[in-house]
Amino acid sequence: MTIVDPEIVLDHGTGARLSRELVEFSAEVLGDVYVGEMEDSAIVRPTDGPLAVTTDSFVVDPPFFGNGDIGKVAVCGTVNDLAVLGAEPRYLTLGVILETGLPIAKYATVLRSVGDAAREAGVVIVAGDTKVVRAGEADQIYLNTTGIGVFQRPPLRMAHVAAGDSILLTGPIGNHTVHLLSVREGLGFERDVLSDCAPLNGLIDAVLRSPFGQAVHSIRDVTRGGLTAVLHEYARATGLTPHLNEESLPIKRPVRMACDMLGINPMNAANEGCLCLFVERSAAEGVLEVLRGHSRGSGAAIIGTMVEQDGGEVRITRSDGRVDSIDELQGAELPRLC
Repeated sequence: MTIVDPEIVLDHGTGARLSRELVEFSAEVLGDVYVGEMEDSAIVRPTDGPLAVTTDSFVVDPPFFGNGDIGKVAVCGTVNDLAVLGAEPRYLTLGVILETGLPIAKYATVLRSVGDAAREAGVVIVAGDTKVVRAGEADQIYLNTTGIGVFQRPPLRMAHVAAGDSILLTGPIGNHTVHLLSVREGLGFERDVLSDCAPLNGLIDAVLRSPFGQAVHSIRDVTRGGLTAVLHEYARATGLTPHLNEESLPIKRPVRMACDMLGINPMNAANEGCLCLFVERSAAEGVLEVLRGHSRGSGAAIIGTMVEQDGGEVRITRSDGRVDSIDELQGAELPRLC
């Protein structure tokens, strides 16, 4: 259907005819990833085992960037949060807050991104909501998603991580941050560095179904706070020390150049398509081979080991042989990007 108004107006949020038209337009653009039942609640199939449930809100700045937008980030972020526990993502809800003045064409672009990412991840949208706020009360569009997944295997937990486990990354760090900062500030790096935003449940499933799947103790997606935040979280939870090798960190040269110019540490940079895995040392090379054989893990690397001494710290061996502690950030080194 066609919406007469070229932009979002306050009456799109009144619950009357314009609201109905906006909802019908949204359902049409989403297409087959939306179940299309306009009831107050969704009805989903029960499962015999436990469920994984996660929720997140997205206030991406900028909401539109070179190879994606807030819609893609919302689906990928929620799907990945389910998948890192070992769950199979099934269902999403989609809450939308629209600012008056947002062009309908831009809203449609976000919905198409939601649909494309949902199809790739194999999930369906079972419920949704739209709200409209006055100009200046939001940055064009905010999204909220809740994801539901089912377990076909035992959940992966931080408590399973043990001394001697190898630490792996599925790809380069810093790409998402550098791309969005470059788009926002006009730095010129956005053509050389694309956001890594992607649904990673297929990659996780490939690893866990491989002969080395039982050796994977825990997985975490490396988003806000970057790799530093993930490693400090595991150090606190396990009492072990993640010890990294600086030369093993996968960082693309343009990303390193941009971070040096901006005075930021790539380890603190947000990502939307990178995972950190904790794997039994004897299986690390096998897991690495599986990761590199998948399109989403071609840049994977083994970056360090979990060790027993000085639990609660994060350490790194520099290229010159020095061993340094990596401090946890007290606040925000970077503006929110996901």
